[in-house]
Amino acid sequence: MEKLLLVLSGPSGTGKGTICKEILNKNKEIRCSISATTRSPRLGEINGVNYWFTSKKDFCEMIENDELLEWAEVYDNYYGTPIKKLQDMLKDNDVILEIDIQGALQIKKKFPNAVLIYILPPSIEELIKRLHDRGTDSLEVIEKRLSLAREEIAKAACYDYVVVNDKIELAVKKIMAIVIAERCNVIRNKILIRNISESRGESK
Repeated sequence: MEKLLLVLSGPSGTGKGTICKEILNKNKEIRCSISATTRSPRLGEINGVNYWFTSKKDFCEMIENDELLEWAEVYDNYYGTPIKKLQDMLKDNDVILEIDIQGALQIKKKFPNAVLIYILPPSIEELIKRLHDRGTDSLEVIEKRLSLAREEIAKAACYDYVVVNDKIELAVKKIMAIVIAERCNVIRNKILIRNISESRGESK
C-alpha cells in the first residue's frame, strides 16, 4: 500500500506542534519529517530533532541545487523540506509534515496524493489568547502573526480537510480518523486490489 504523506498547516498558536507530538506518540507507524530552517533555535530545540538549523547561505545553495521539495520565507526566515530525507522515510512509513500554507500547496502540486489538513482555532479570540499565553513573542510579532493568520485561514479551502483544535485529544482523534480513511482509499490500494483479483488461489 502506498504510504501516506500527511501535511499539517495552520496559524501560529493553533497547537500544530502539540498535535503532531500526540499523533507520533500514539502511532508508531507514522514518522515526522524534519524541516530545514534559517531561524534560530528556541529554548530546548535540538538540531536534527526539531529542525535542521542552517544558515541562509547554505539554504540558498539547497534551493539552487533543487534539493528541497518545497520552501518558503516566513517571518523573515526560510523553511523547507529536504527531498531525499522525505523520500527515504516514505519507503517504510507514513510521514507527517508540519509546514506553512505556501509549502503545503507546493507539495500538493508535486505529490497530488498528499493529504493536506488545516488546523483551525476555535475563534480568533482564542487564537489571540493562546499567542499571548505562550509568552514567546513580542506584541509586535503577535500582531504580525495575527495579520498573517487571517490571510492564511481564508486559504484553508485549498486543503483536503479542516480540523478545529478546541481540545487536543479530540483534534488528534479526528486526524487519526482521516488517516484510517485515507489508508482505505482505492487509489492507495491499487496494487492490493490487482494482486487479489489476479490471484489463482486453489479451491478446496
